[in-house]
Amino acid sequence: MSNSKKRMVACPNCNKLSEFSPANSFRPFCSERCKLIDLGLWASEGYAIPAPITPEDVDELANQLTDDFKSQ
Repeated sequence: MSNSKKRMVACPNCNKLSEFSPANSFRPFCSERCKLIDLGLWASEGYAIPAPITPEDVDELANQLTDDFKSQ
């Protein structure tokens, strides 16, 4: 018995509902346009960490990654 209910999600760019499945090659976006707008924001550094990264942040991340790797 297969689940025929489609999973719909809001596009991160325009909030239009789109199907989240392999049939939508732009998922989670609704279209190629929205996908490219998001890519452009990444490429132009539109998304950024709001505070400088400190040496303590790097150490904490390294420890988390080490712990994650050891638990595998």
